[in-house]
Amino acid sequence: MEAKIHLKQNVTYKIVGKDGKVKPIFQTWNWVSNLIQSGWLSPLHWKIPFLFGYWETSFQVSNLITNAGAALVAGLINGVITNFFDYIAVGTGTGAAAATDTALGTETAASGLSRALATLSRVTTDVTDDTAQFLKSFSVTGSVAVTESGVFDAAAAGNMLCRQVFSAVNVVNGDTLQVTWKIDVD
Repeated sequence: MEAKIHLKQNVTYKIVGKDGKVKPIFQTWNWVSNLIQSGWLSPLHWKIPFLFGYWETSFQVSNLITNAGAALVAGLINGVITNFFDYIAVGTGTGAAAATDTALGTETAASGLSRALATLSRVTTDVTDDTAQFLKSFSVTGSVAVTESGVFDAAAAGNMLCRQVFSAVNVVNGDTLQVTWKIDVD
C-alpha cells in the first residue's frame, strides 16, 4: 500500500494604509490582463474594472512548493531535518516561479520589507490543524511594487519551501503589507 501526502498551498496579500484602513488591490482576470498590467502590451497600467480585472480588499494566489521544499518537508516528517520553515520574504522579481527555484528572483531588503520571522500556527482547512499558516505584517517605509514572495528556513539564504510571482502589489511609506501563507497537508 502506498500512502501519499499532497501539499496544497495558497497565499493572501492585504494592504493596510497608515490611516488603518484596508487599501484595495487590483486583481487581474487572466494572462492577457496580467500582460497589460505588467506593461508588456501597453506603457499604461490600465486598471479598468470588469474589462481587465476587479478591485479587492485582499487577493489570494495558488503557489508553488519547490523541489527542495518538498524534500525538506519529507525530512521534517521523519526527523532527518530539524530546521523548520519560519521566515517570509518578498521581492520585486518577475520571472515565473518554478519547482527548481531556490531563491526569490529579486528579494527586497529595504523599505521595511526585509525577510522576517513569521507568526506560525496551524489552522483547519479540511480536518483539524491540517494547515500550516505563516503570517507576517511588514511595516513599509518606502514605495515598492511587490511581485513575489516565498517561505524560507533561515533569516538569510537558507532553503525555500515555496514561491509565487503575481501582479504588482504597490505599497508606500506608512502602509502595512500583510502576507499570509497557508500550506494544506492533504
